[in-house]
Amino acid sequence: MKALKIHLLIICGTISVALAILGMIFPVLPTTPFLLLAAVCYGRSSPRFYAWLLNNRLFGKYIRNYREGKGILLKQKVFTLLLLWLTIGSTIIFITEAWWLRLLLLGIAIGVTIHLVSIRNYKEPDALPGVPVVQEME
Repeated sequence: MKALKIHLLIICGTISVALAILGMIFPVLPTTPFLLLAAVCYGRSSPRFYAWLLNNRLFGKYIRNYREGKGILLKQKVFTLLLLWLTIGSTIIFITEAWWLRLLLLGIAIGVTIHLVSIRNYKEPDALPGVPVVQEME
């Protein structure tokens, strides 16, 4: 029974990572909740997958900064919001005709925007010329 639970958590974590990657491409899907869910699933099932996720070059730092309350880089927020409103706005204007779907998409965009704006801005530590920045790993 324990082995089944571990396998299900690994599968759930892997699906969450895949959805998070899709969320990086399609701003209608949230990235952060899926990455955090993957971290929880991997943390409870596989130290190897958990370490891989936290040390991954694409989202490891992102997860650590979010979990530690440091926030998100301002340029990531701006890019995400720009892409969000560009894709949802063009979908509302050019693709969908149903008023209720337009309203739903607008509500999603507003909700994601409020969430992103409420997260604090993370500023990279300033590096001294010639001195590499060393960050601790958990």
